[in-house]
Amino acid sequence: MQQQPECAYILQKLRDELPQHLTYHTLQHTMDVYHRCEEIAEKEGLGRKMLGLLLIAAVYHDAGYLYQRTGHEARSCEIAMDILPQYGYNDEDVKQVCRIIMATKLPQSPTSLAEQIICDADLDYLGRDDFFETGEGLYLEMLHAKVINNRDEWDKIQIQFLEQHHYFTATSQQLRNAKKQENLNQLKAKINR
Repeated sequence: MQQQPECAYILQKLRDELPQHLTYHTLQHTMDVYHRCEEIAEKEGLGRKMLGLLLIAAVYHDAGYLYQRTGHEARSCEIAMDILPQYGYNDEDVKQVCRIIMATKLPQSPTSLAEQIICDADLDYLGRDDFFETGEGLYLEMLHAKVINNRDEWDKIQIQFLEQHHYFTATSQQLRNAKKQENLNQLKAKINR
């Protein structure tokens, strides 16, 4: 990862200040989204300038979790608007970063390629081998926040989410759809046992 000072600043803050009960929205998740954005953007042919803004958005996209769970995307934008101008970003670039961050808000509705890429990167794990392991972190986090009450409820929510989710980029569809379906089938089999 390029160690630009605006990235180093927020990554250090995430490393030091994210609440301990966050077992999914961690520094590791942020770095995963960053690297997935890089990979998908390369395959999708995203332009150099937009790639730079996308990667900044990836680093800042969950910074709002430093302060709140609900509405964290808007809070992430506030943080970006506060910090990025200090590093020479103009108003239009900061607005673009915020549009990319806000695209990750569920339900996702991206309107540009960069927004599609971050949406796919943010939920990349749905179509990977580490789906259940990564999902366990989200389960524990949602249990702590009292969004869910037990594992059965969680499994049903996951099934519903997977059935409604779709990847936006051709790259993610090609790389992740088959495994995502396999993960969904495993969840359904578990519930039917």
